[in-house]
Amino acid sequence: MIGIRTSLPLPSLGEIVAQLFVYFIIEDYTNYWLHRFLHCKWGYEKIHWVHHEYTAPIGYAASYSHWLEVLLLGIPSFLGPATAPGHMITFWLWMALRLIESIETHSGYDLPWTPTKFIPFYGGAEYHDYHHYVGGQSQSNFASVFTYCDYIYGTDKGYRYQKKVMKEVKVAVSYLFPMF
Repeated sequence: MIGIRTSLPLPSLGEIVAQLFVYFIIEDYTNYWLHRFLHCKWGYEKIHWVHHEYTAPIGYAASYSHWLEVLLLGIPSFLGPATAPGHMITFWLWMALRLIESIETHSGYDLPWTPTKFIPFYGGAEYHDYHHYVGGQSQSNFASVFTYCDYIYGTDKGYRYQKKVMKEVKVAVSYLFPMF
């Protein structure tokens, strides 16, 4: 790959963290717009509908997609390393983290012990489940990792409203049935 080092010295922890941060930001922003494009009428009907066959996603659904979607949404994963090349170890770690994050997001489980709970603006499984739940030509929760694009562009309003209503329902139920 262009500019990726394979020789010694190995990168410092600070260099790895800084590059991974840049990779995540670049991937997240470009993935948001490509994913949003795939939800337009043409993109959804021709390509993205395959991925949305799972309305309640499982880990396998992360990569269950039309071949063209795999190519399109693969581009953002390589933009960071192409823009800010580092060491091969950083690249391997980036690919592993990106794959693990994608599987976790599609797992259907909002795991309480996952380290991603400590990452600000991280979407996670519950956030992406809503995207699949509303299905079809959903115009919400396009984020791949972080939620800042959805917030900035207003594509998380339905999700935030549902969270508010569910919280109110939970309070009402606990008031009516204190034993639960």
